[in-house]
Amino acid sequence: MGSTVENQKIKMTALGHFISDQVHAYEAGRQPDAAHSLGCIQLNSGFNFEQALIGLEGCARIWVLFVFHHNEHWKPMVLPPRGLSHKIGVFATRSPYRPNPIGMSCLKIERIDTANLRIYVEGADILDGSPILDIKPYIAYADSFPACEPDWLKTAEKFQVHFSARTEEQLNWLEAKGVSQLRGFLLHQLEYEPTNFKKKRLINKSSQNFVLAYRTWRAEFQLMDKNVSVIQIFSGYSEMDLANNEDLYLDKELHCLFKKRFFSETI
Repeated sequence: MGSTVENQKIKMTALGHFISDQVHAYEAGRQPDAAHSLGCIQLNSGFNFEQALIGLEGCARIWVLFVFHHNEHWKPMVLPPRGLSHKIGVFATRSPYRPNPIGMSCLKIERIDTANLRIYVEGADILDGSPILDIKPYIAYADSFPACEPDWLKTAEKFQVHFSARTEEQLNWLEAKGVSQLRGFLLHQLEYEPTNFKKKRLINKSSQNFVLAYRTWRAEFQLMDKNVSVIQIFSGYSEMDLANNEDLYLDKELHCLFKKRFFSETI
């Protein structure tokens, strides 16, 4: 008989932390994807990590193990983000609500700044401030099994998401003003089960028109067969809201400018 490990505590020290525009859980992708912004692993100084980075420039991708640092509890049963309408065991999913809040992402390396102990990665699904536990190289022959996926993913139907010319103009304007995560949020929320009211903040305007909420912003979209067309972005604030001096999200000035630019309203 081997020694018991029941309730054994394991001590780990973070190697550093993640830097990203993604701050809130709903801004991160379900998995790494091209819709999300450039991120950066900032390693701690004083641990010879300069040497630990040697050779990493020869790796196209890395596995990053990190901590879901916003989670203080776990759930034995969770609702998958797509494919099923009922809960299944957390070990059959990649839900962040785990007994040990450890996440993993396979990320593409954009560049490495060894002098400043930074690894820039593309399309990360990791939130800002997440502690980094480990970095390992992605090895295709050992890590890739294309035909293997959970049964609940096999039933998920993917929708094509299109932005109207007006929406593109609005997104470009907002991104220039610092609203950097809205585009990625819309893509990953709408590509699967776009009208699932259990999993998304939705308003039903008609049989084909819906509104999806993102913080204080709203996106109107239409559903036709397997295509989602985002018609426009608009403010979630009413005129009465904007007239109120309270500004919980510190963005009312931006909403006023947005309305003036795209809706020709006098605020």
